[in-house]
Amino acid sequence: MFKFLGVATANDMGKARKRKGRPVHGVIVLDKPLGITSNSALQQVKRSLNAQKAGHTGALDPLATGVLPLCFGEATKFSQILLEADKEYVTTACLGVTTSTGDVEGEITSTGPVADDLIRAEMDRLLDKFRGEQKQIPSMYSALKKNGVPLYKLARQGKTVEREARDITISDLQIIGWNLPLIELRVRCSKGTYIRTLVEDIGRALGCGAHVVSLRRIRSGPYLIEQAVAIEQIRSYLNEPESTQLLLSVDSALMHYNKLLLNESQAGSIMRGQTVTLIDLKNPLFMNVPLRLYNNDSENAFLGLGIVNDAGELKAIRLLNTSND
Repeated sequence: MFKFLGVATANDMGKARKRKGRPVHGVIVLDKPLGITSNSALQQVKRSLNAQKAGHTGALDPLATGVLPLCFGEATKFSQILLEADKEYVTTACLGVTTSTGDVEGEITSTGPVADDLIRAEMDRLLDKFRGEQKQIPSMYSALKKNGVPLYKLARQGKTVEREARDITISDLQIIGWNLPLIELRVRCSKGTYIRTLVEDIGRALGCGAHVVSLRRIRSGPYLIEQAVAIEQIRSYLNEPESTQLLLSVDSALMHYNKLLLNESQAGSIMRGQTVTLIDLKNPLFMNVPLRLYNNDSENAFLGLGIVNDAGELKAIRLLNTSND
């Protein structure tokens, strides 16, 4: 998952000097609006901030809204960690109707009766089979690729290809709304879980079919919907310096890792790509796992991620570089 620090070449530094825009570093938790792609949302925010470099951390379909962490500048070095983080959603499913896409945007492909005597307790018992570790076959309308072509493009051509089942974990699945044929579910799950597929599988288990009516992501990794800002709020800054007030720190994505303070000499060595020996570090919680590194002599400035081996040697995993700002 992690790569050790590499040495920047003159060509790399030349590219950095030519990059357009201003250096912006940190994370914005966007409340992605309905009807646009995640990449479109990213580009709009990037232009509003006039940022040099940006990336998102796991796409939401145009149908979906909610938490979309956007990484800028040095924060993009840690976007993979957010990509692999657990997510949480609230979805409304319609029982008794299946569609070509598994959601409300597709054409109706079948209908089935919803049992008149279906009760919430019975539904909750059925959901037990969808909780925990399991295999899931991705939707044909996902962004996964087959021979370099996104599955959704093949699906729009009327093609169906074999998809390999993937390991997922649904750590929590609860009914939070009940107004048949509509049910509202809260789902906490691992990366790679497709909510439309989950809803379709639930409908199949009921024998009546189902599809997604609405989908909202309320958490992605450490970021909650309460932290999210609307795209209109970001646009209102129009490249003003105050736009950085919306940015969370680069290390806000990494708070689940332990913190390690270095003195000025140690920090200087690690930032030069050198190994630092920490003889006095004996806590097993700090061994062979990623650590957040800070310069204790420089206002606890965040340096990046490192790892300590059994010999007490600290090596860099990924370090910040703002020297060209």
